[in-house]
Amino acid sequence: MPEGDTVYLVAARLRTALAGKTLTRSDFRVPRYATLDLRGSRVDSVGSYGKHLFVRTETLSIHTHLKMEGTWRIYRPGQRWTKPGFTARLVLATADTEAVGFSLGLVEVLRLADEHTAVDHLGPDLLGPNWDAAEAVRRLRADPERPIGLALLDQTTMAGVGNIFRSEICFAERVHPATPVAAVPDLPGLVDAAHRILGRAAHHPPRPAVVYGRQRQPCPRCGSMILVRMLGPDATSAPATERGIYFCARCQPAPETPEPRAAGRTRR
Repeated sequence: MPEGDTVYLVAARLRTALAGKTLTRSDFRVPRYATLDLRGSRVDSVGSYGKHLFVRTETLSIHTHLKMEGTWRIYRPGQRWTKPGFTARLVLATADTEAVGFSLGLVEVLRLADEHTAVDHLGPDLLGPNWDAAEAVRRLRADPERPIGLALLDQTTMAGVGNIFRSEICFAERVHPATPVAAVPDLPGLVDAAHRILGRAAHHPPRPAVVYGRQRQPCPRCGSMILVRMLGPDATSAPATERGIYFCARCQPAPETPEPRAAGRTRR
């Protein structure tokens, strides 16, 4: 699933393509909005919150989420699409641009005044203008026994971290992913690291992975082998609920709790 930096950059591309322009065509290929026609509407702004994307007109907010396979592509009018047409779920066109959302996991249209309902349940946006580190720390501490590697994926604590970045954040702070939140030596420092790492990826792409996807390769700090383990809600988690997390056993000592079981395979 794309992470916060990816959605932030998609919003920037759509903003360049659409903001300030009038829609000449809209095509919602989802049953609920099949008859909605936004021709003549002006796109006022495009923004993101965590992994959520919003294209806003004067009165409406088009809310999309990429989920696992979604992507937005920008084309010139008449240009051949580079993805299968049957996977397109939303087309927004202006006189000089065609923005197409393929395989989007969510498409909904909200009144602009109701846009907040889509994100009210989320924690502070790591890439947002109103980032609140203290609130993120407070939300993490609300579940002190939860492994930090799971807490970082919870978008209700802070929005934007996915499987790649939780590995990178834990490695940067030398924290084993199975460490309970309450046992993290410097939780505010870890939250600041999350903000710094995602900010760097969003504002200075591309993002080179330090440990993610580098199992059996040497740790860049100590030379030990990078490991990948499954970290699920409990020891009996079904594979679908688990995700491989990468770490260095020497730089990130295991807590005094059972270590996550070895991964049979990894997902990226």
